[in-house]
Amino acid sequence: MTATTHRSDAVAAYLRRVGLDGEELPASYDTLLRLHRAHLDAVPYENLCTMLGRPPSVEPADSLARVGEVGRAGYCFHQNGALALVLAGLGFAVTRRHGHVWTDEADRAGAFLNHLVLEVDEVPTPENPDGRWWFDVGLGDAFRDPVPVVVGRHGQDGFDYEVTEVRADGWSFRHDRTGTFTGVEVTPRPVGPAEVAASHAQLTAPGDGRFARVLVVQHRDATGVDTVRGCLRLRTEPSGTTETELTTYDAWRAALTDAARLPLDDVDGAELRALYDAQWAKHVAWDAAGRP
Repeated sequence: MTATTHRSDAVAAYLRRVGLDGEELPASYDTLLRLHRAHLDAVPYENLCTMLGRPPSVEPADSLARVGEVGRAGYCFHQNGALALVLAGLGFAVTRRHGHVWTDEADRAGAFLNHLVLEVDEVPTPENPDGRWWFDVGLGDAFRDPVPVVVGRHGQDGFDYEVTEVRADGWSFRHDRTGTFTGVEVTPRPVGPAEVAASHAQLTAPGDGRFARVLVVQHRDATGVDTVRGCLRLRTEPSGTTETELTTYDAWRAALTDAARLPLDDVDGAELRALYDAQWAKHVAWDAAGRP
């Protein structure tokens, strides 16, 4: 089997998973929009396997195959890495870019690679004649549709997103006030396999890696975001966020599968229950400390 055939088979399996198999998918804005929404509908942002002690490979072909096989990808390196292959396979001009997600202003200029960004070019529309788009299914609780790389506010579903600056080699983004982070800086720094692998190792390091501390699963739908964070279920809409404490394993598992749409058929039940017990112990300690 050639690499090209393998990629074609993987893309076909992916399209079946997200409900777009058999569809005409030209390299157009309509396809870009349909693909972005279909992926978010079918594949949640998550760190389940990292929390189970086996961080998934960030090799894009592995991530793409994983979506087709089990319906999970992982976090941004996995999600957008896989979609770069899909977009290229459909004929889009796609470029991987270095992203730095930040919350505190002091960290805005940081150089650490903690987000993989996809830029799609040559897809002009009347509203975006330059045809430069930000395609991103790896931000968890952010936009549902591709964002034009154009300075200004880009409202979606009642949420307020803003591109505050555009440069030839990147741009700056501000999230909605309800978001779990403040912004993203897109830069020309290197984002090759070696850089991604090094950042992935740091982000998923047992104990202190950012993505190895608490389970996070997020599903963006047409009106908001469902999140399971540790033992909390959160529903975020433009008006704000509601919170439910998941005090039993059954309630927690149901929130994962029903609200956050996380496929669990291939996950051992005892292993999943052990994860809940560990997360609940952390939740109790966090609550007792005043939820710092």
